[in-house]
Order: sequence, then C-alpha cells, then structure tokens
Amino acid sequence: MPKTQLNISLDQDIADFVKIYAQENRTTASELVTLFILGLKRHSRGDSMDIIFSNPEFCQAVKDIQSGLRDGSAEWHTFEEVFGEFVGASWRNPC
Repeated sequence: MPKTQLNISLDQDIADFVKIYAQENRTTASELVTLFILGLKRHSRGDSMDIIFSNPEFCQAVKDIQSGLRDGSAEWHTFEEVFGEFVGASWRNPC
C-alpha cells in the first residue's frame, strides 16, 4: 500500500519518549504510530490478537524474539540462509 504523510503535533515530552523508545526498540516513530493505529483499527472492528497470544508457548516465543531484538542479541540471517532450499525450486505456496 502506498504511504502518505500525516503531520501530527505532540507534547515535547511525548515526542522525546517516542524517539527514545523507537531507538531502544530498533524501530521508527512512524512505525510506532502505525502499529498503534492498526491496534485501534483492529479493536474497533472486533478483531483481536488475544486468541493468538492466548497460546503460552507462542506468547513466550514472541517475548523471547522481542527481547533479542531489543538487546541486540538477535542472530540475523540472509534470505538464502533461511530459504536456500526453496530458492529456485518449484516450491508452491499452499496458501
């Protein structure tokens, strides 16, 4: 989907917090606002992530991944390292 600009005004302390939070979590202020608004949109439509996060193993896996991204310990791989066996193969997505 094409992006568009949206100018918003925030109190200085909130703007400072968003910048620091985004940097600490290796994301952008724009992404934080987008995620927040998507959460509002899902909530207003009755869509919920609660079902997904109700699985304790999945919830813990997400928390572990977030922790690794935040502290910089996440191990990054190239596309070929992860999907090498499928690159160039006649693999079809069943979805």
